[in-house]
Amino acid sequence: MNFIEAQEDMRKSYFGGGPGAFASGIVWLTAGITALISTKQISVFVFFFGGMLIHPIGIMLSKALNRSGKHEKGNPLSYLALESTFILFIGLFIAYLALQIRPNWFFLIMILIIGGRYLIFSSIYGMRIYWVFGATLILSGIGGSFFNAPFHLIGLIGGIIEILFSCIIIYLEKSKIK
Repeated sequence: MNFIEAQEDMRKSYFGGGPGAFASGIVWLTAGITALISTKQISVFVFFFGGMLIHPIGIMLSKALNRSGKHEKGNPLSYLALESTFILFIGLFIAYLALQIRPNWFFLIMILIIGGRYLIFSSIYGMRIYWVFGATLILSGIGGSFFNAPFHLIGLIGGIIEILFSCIIIYLEKSKIK
């Protein structure tokens, strides 16, 4: 399997990653709303435990969109996807440490890390939209830090951006079917 075939397999299997981004957006929104109506700590728990559900929900949504939700065995890009997940865990650890000192930095750190991870998705799926997606999240995090955005606001912004881009990605993938 060459690089282009590997990207096509990933795109086809996971509907371009749109369903996973949608699930992630729901987690971000839920955590942001939780922060607004409850505490930062509960919001972080929602974000953490909801984050564990992103991949399985993304697979279920891919299957609901008539995709397999499973790449071909031996697809070399599956390793890159897994490796980028470790970056996410490192970011989560850093964000958790920051939560102890500067609670408002938790979502700022996470939006930067996840934005960086989406830049990698451009290589996994072969879709340049992920550069724009990742850059939008990163710029939102940078802007949020400059303007000292309230804790909940970055959660809400992250969710809105993820859901918006997931819809664009799903639309782009659907338009290829026709």
